[in-house]
Amino acid sequence: MTDTYDFIIIGGGSAGCILANRLSECGKYTVCLIEPGGNNDNALVNIPIGTAALMRLNKFNFCFESTPQPQQNDRTIYNPRGKGLGGSSAINAMLYTRGQREDYDDWAKLGNTGWTYDDVLPYFINTESQERIVDKYHGQEGGLNVADSRSSHPIGADFIQAGINAGYPFNPDFNGAKQNGVGYYQTTQKDGLRFSAAKAFLSPITTRKNLTVLTHSKVSKILIKEKIAYGIQYQKQNSLLTLKANKEVILSAGAIHSPQLLMLSGIGDKEELEHLNINVEHDLKGVGKNLQDHVDAIIVNRHKRENLISLQPRPFINLAKQTIRFYKHRTGTMTSSLVESGGFTALNGDANSRADIQWQLIAGAMDDHGRNIKMFFEQGLSMHVCLLRPKSRGSVTLKDNDIDSTPLINSNLLSDQDDIKDMVKAVRLTRELMSTPPLNKNNRGEIFPGETVQTDEQIIEFLKSKSNNIYHPVGTCKMGKDSMAVVNERLQVHGVERLRVADGSIMPTIVSANTNAPCIMIGAKAADMILRDNK
Repeated sequence: MTDTYDFIIIGGGSAGCILANRLSECGKYTVCLIEPGGNNDNALVNIPIGTAALMRLNKFNFCFESTPQPQQNDRTIYNPRGKGLGGSSAINAMLYTRGQREDYDDWAKLGNTGWTYDDVLPYFINTESQERIVDKYHGQEGGLNVADSRSSHPIGADFIQAGINAGYPFNPDFNGAKQNGVGYYQTTQKDGLRFSAAKAFLSPITTRKNLTVLTHSKVSKILIKEKIAYGIQYQKQNSLLTLKANKEVILSAGAIHSPQLLMLSGIGDKEELEHLNINVEHDLKGVGKNLQDHVDAIIVNRHKRENLISLQPRPFINLAKQTIRFYKHRTGTMTSSLVESGGFTALNGDANSRADIQWQLIAGAMDDHGRNIKMFFEQGLSMHVCLLRPKSRGSVTLKDNDIDSTPLINSNLLSDQDDIKDMVKAVRLTRELMSTPPLNKNNRGEIFPGETVQTDEQIIEFLKSKSNNIYHPVGTCKMGKDSMAVVNERLQVHGVERLRVADGSIMPTIVSANTNAPCIMIGAKAADMILRDNK
């Protein structure tokens, strides 16, 4: 280890891992990847169903809470974020979805040259190792293993048939020519185990002499002089240390930590920083603004099936049998992402219209992100329904100038009236689907919202009391050319040289899907741009 590197990457998450891989690949540059968490080589991380436990363990998860939200009955909204190598790809439900062509074309229309769907598709392809599908939309040699589920709970087949009976097309590939329809999700797994970004892009290159990976190391400040980034300060154990960057500092800490660190380093809204006695290096008002996430509600039905995920006696005994099956064959419930089937549809009912909502089915009764343990003693089905392109916008700001203070997250979900109207439609559409055979054949009544909740006003109250996010925060260092943009189309921070941001925070608008695969794409594209710019 030295104290100087060509490139310093802050954050070992989905984008940071691929950045470390590709920037060090040619052997020409020295690269340091620095991560506040550990290496995440743990059974709870590796065994897919461990996702349920990872939602509440702060060893692997920052477990953020928002500020109280007035439009959601003053509740705080839980914001889990992955800690350790792999970032949130080490704790998520592993769904591999990319979004819609229009998502990326819209980015380009906002002035971000080089970010159309046709521009980004090669990066999805060249980061993917697809097990099943061989066509122009997929790759087989990219490192990130993408596989069909090895669990295949029978409720998934019932859901898909119910969708077909309700008029939704079957879709064997949500990442192909069309997104709309119902089907099975593919996951970032290999041989029945989680395949995080760290497994895909760091584990194969641990012997590269030009790559240094520092874990349990918390960056406290990006060092800037005369609006040029030249290094970082970080804390390891009880020491405050410094690293210098010959070429660039790349911030890849995610939609919560990236704006926090920019602001603590003096880059942000001048008035806000001066109020907290932070020396202003560059006045950039958009830092921490434009926070977006998919607002989500869960419709929960009691169900008669005995092979659901539950702590009742028979399902619990079945889970014990499934554990033996996992260790013998790497198949069954232990390999489940919890969300095996789902779909995308437009609220207007037109199969050819751009999808507005996403469904994710869980073969168990869920509430409060799985933190309500009482629900595990119910036998039930849970259907997540989330709004893919919400209009509501929130923010990430600083509580004070201490790196150890949790940033203030104002999720601001459901602050736009159109989002409320669309979610009311989404709840009604979801209830209709769950009442369609064969999915309805074992229903024993509705737990949430509850069968007495029927009017729009009652559904709105349900949304205020129960809706959450679905763990896809983006947008807080948005890419663009307007007065609130933080980075340009090459992900360079406006007004500060040799500093880039490359993670989900750069999305000007949220993609219409789970965000892990798009974050990996962003990291891969950023690496290409960085290498070109530093020739």
